[in-house]
Amino acid sequence: MAVLKTLLAAATLALAAATTAAAELRVHPGDSLADAVQHAAPGDVVLIERGDYRGNLRIDKPLTLRGLGRPTVSGGLDGDTLRIASPDVTIEGLIVIDSGDDLTAQNAGIYVEPGSDRAAIVHCELVYNLFGLWIQHVKDVRVDGNVIVGKRDYPSAQRGNGIQLYDTTGARIVANQISFARDGIYVDVSHHAVFRANRIHNVRYGTHYMNSNDNVWEDNDSYDNRGGLALMMTRRQVVRHNRTWGNTDHGIMLRTIQDSVIEGNIVAGNARGLFIYDAEYNVVRGNLVVDNEVGAHLWAGSIHNDIDGNDFVANRQPVHYIAANDQSWSGPQGNYWSNYLGWDRDGDGRGDVAYRASDLVDRLVWRHPAAKLLLNSPAVQTLRMVGEQFPLLQAPSVVDAHPRLRPRSEEWHRWMGRQR
Repeated sequence: MAVLKTLLAAATLALAAATTAAAELRVHPGDSLADAVQHAAPGDVVLIERGDYRGNLRIDKPLTLRGLGRPTVSGGLDGDTLRIASPDVTIEGLIVIDSGDDLTAQNAGIYVEPGSDRAAIVHCELVYNLFGLWIQHVKDVRVDGNVIVGKRDYPSAQRGNGIQLYDTTGARIVANQISFARDGIYVDVSHHAVFRANRIHNVRYGTHYMNSNDNVWEDNDSYDNRGGLALMMTRRQVVRHNRTWGNTDHGIMLRTIQDSVIEGNIVAGNARGLFIYDAEYNVVRGNLVVDNEVGAHLWAGSIHNDIDGNDFVANRQPVHYIAANDQSWSGPQGNYWSNYLGWDRDGDGRGDVAYRASDLVDRLVWRHPAAKLLLNSPAVQTLRMVGEQFPLLQAPSVVDAHPRLRPRSEEWHRWMGRQR
């Protein structure tokens, strides 16, 4: 018992000493920021007054760098502007600019080295850096409320990503604005992360997931990109209440993804709303897919998915699907299809005849696009009627046995015309 009391007393004294030792150091314009960082003790707060400072700093002890009045730290277009090499470092309220442009070295506005757990980058502006943030092999990083703008005069392939996560666990990426990078947020071998309330535009992919499991992507906006969300080689994702519109390729890509939930999203004005490729055992429900060139492109053995309760409204082609067998998208709620021509005799709000997303004519047009010129001809209309009357001639299709007669969403009108 005496030994235990002695140990507790020693721990208390050590904690008190650490608390007492923490101090605030103020850096004035014209002072050396590097000297201030070098002389600060672990746990200190370095207060940086408004001004211009030279970067290329390596922070190798627990510190807080806090800007007063938005000071600017420049990397001089060489290397990393700031490099974090310690756990428990916070960078707050700085303008961080002008990293180098070496893709091989992953030059970044802020580079978070392996082992720098619990790093926090908060309310900063990261502008004209190759990678805004490069974060590798850390736990519980926090990136909150930052503005990240890449080297917008570079071609897309020569830019870095806005935020790059590699081999991380427990990241929290919240309320950031990202533009003019290669990909907005690139996530590779990173698990148990939350991405919430971010706004991403004018990049290749708003988010690009690879080999990452058990993440949440929620309440984000992704628009005017090549693709909104690209979820690839991943499991157990929750993708909900996001808005992705005006992307020139796809709104949400589900590629080689399993055991995930995609719900309550708005996917509007994209070339392809949902691109579903080699996806199995997922739940896709309650989404509004509106005014896309193709509502859903289904391909490569995407089976055993529960696709129910969605609204497919005013898509030029509701579903693009070519396969050997019908694919059932029938569930207890039913999907809404704005081009459904069936009826509801019993008044239960569900169609009495099945909705088939494609027929012989659709298949012909997919194989021979020039046939679109003949869509209104009597011959093509006769072919469509013959296909409906003779089941043996029907093309394999996505089939909704009892579609809903009314959309669930009341706001689909305001998402019309969002094409880029």
